[in-house]
Amino acid sequence: MFYFLSLLTGVLITLMVAVNGGLTAFYGVYSATVMIHIVGLIIISLVVLVKRENPFAKGHTWFLYLGGAIGVLTTVSNNIAFGRISVSALLALGLLGQSVTGLIIDQCGLFGMPKHPFTKQKLIGLTLIIAGIVSMITDFEIVAVTLSFIAGICIVMSRTFNAKLSDRTSVQVSSFFNYFIGLIVAIPVFLILGRGEIIWAEFALSPNWYIYLGGVLGLSVVWISNITVVKISAFYLTLLIFIGKVFSGILIDIFLSSEFSSRNLIGGVLVAIGLSINLILDQRKR
Repeated sequence: MFYFLSLLTGVLITLMVAVNGGLTAFYGVYSATVMIHIVGLIIISLVVLVKRENPFAKGHTWFLYLGGAIGVLTTVSNNIAFGRISVSALLALGLLGQSVTGLIIDQCGLFGMPKHPFTKQKLIGLTLIIAGIVSMITDFEIVAVTLSFIAGICIVMSRTFNAKLSDRTSVQVSSFFNYFIGLIVAIPVFLILGRGEIIWAEFALSPNWYIYLGGVLGLSVVWISNITVVKISAFYLTLLIFIGKVFSGILIDIFLSSEFSSRNLIGGVLVAIGLSINLILDQRKR
């Protein structure tokens, strides 16, 4: 079940990126970031009220609240990199950043996460995974490449902190702080860097109502991630989400623009095969 939820997370992230892209195109990068966090915070606040939970009832280690702040950095990094390199390259470099971070967390058991040591038998699967990532990279622009890699690192860090906070509180409380802290960070970033965006001149609602659903989809991703992170290796979680993103992204491209990327398909297949080999080795070990 947890593997399925991880794949579903990848599909939801792909939908979220497409929806947020529409919101960003209409309002601007930083305005859209604030709106996404406002929508997510309103919804999760209603959930917390229904559950009769008080998120501020008890304090915890300060760094566990950083998931939302790191999430803002992820969004900004991806938005800046977007357009400078291809979407497939951005996706692949993000996966590389996530994979490296996931392997380090698994190997060392950082942030109180369970240890999942890497063995030599998994090198074949890892080689296929890296080959899949490389096959998807078609452009190289140093700033965009660096930001995409950093975004991948931030994704793993954010979901790890959110999951640990969830473990000490609840899924809904952790999700609440993800959007609460994220909004606190997003507002000053918007005030400083978003002065040239159209929302300062006039505010208008888009006729495409679905572009406002990014916060809902993001909340779903955070919610599911809080459940799966403590159940699956950080490295495998990253790759399962990636597979969900790649194949749902291919379907969305075909549906919206009738475009098909053979490089993305080949990369996704290689990553899937490499992941399957390593999962089989883990099952035999158990």
